Amino acid sequence: MVNGGRTLILIPAFNEEAAIGAVVREVRQVLPGWPVLVADDGSADGTAVAARAAGAHVLSLPCHLGLGGCVQAGYKLAFELGFQEVVRIDGDGQHDPRFIPQVLGALRGSGCEMAIGVRDGDALRGATLPRRIGIRCFRLLLRPILGRPVADPTSGFVAVNRRALEVFARSFPLEYPEIETLVVLQRRRFRFVETPVPARQRLAGKSTITPLRSLYYVVHVLLGVFVNILRLDARRAARAVGETFDD
Repeated sequence: MVNGGRTLILIPAFNEEAAIGAVVREVRQVLPGWPVLVADDGSADGTAVAARAAGAHVLSLPCHLGLGGCVQAGYKLAFELGFQEVVRIDGDGQHDPRFIPQVLGALRGSGCEMAIGVRDGDALRGATLPRRIGIRCFRLLLRPILGRPVADPTSGFVAVNRRALEVFARSFPLEYPEIETLVVLQRRRFRFVETPVPARQRLAGKSTITPLRSLYYVVHVLLGVFVNILRLDARRAARAVGETFDD
């Protein structure tokens, strides 16, 4: 896989033995010859074995890091191997690989650092009420911070270019990264573009995000966003002080 192409398909997975093989095969059918990396986040089942059997490269993490740590490990490896772009899709099958070229096209055509596949379909309609409320809250919260609306702030269907990859390889929100990532982009004055893509129900298994975890997710992410805002304000203040002394 070393310098094996311009674009890497990254699939973070945790205990997705029942779905990961089908996801990898779909990707390889749509994009034959493209490198596919499954980042196995310390799964207790046969996720890694199923991914390899389907034709993916596997990065097996020695312990469970959580989604953010798992994605960052994949980004870091992709950056070190020289990839110019990474497209991330989830390992449960809710993202249709047929729309990877569309998300990549949005990234390349816009000149932005990140493209987000905005989900529409069964996956969102089947979300729990706390999760849907959380998404709406995040939309309202992020709009003044980002200076623009964001349609699907929790989507895991994301493409990033080399500039964003370099940043995320060094520093990445660890537990629930999607929303905090947008704040990091804003802090770096990077841009993102959204493109609508259909979403499906997961192919197998159950989501680990229960109604109680949805509430925890909302509170945790809100705190993370405010911490990022405080860091941004502190850096701006330090920069302003430095410019004053320079004058």
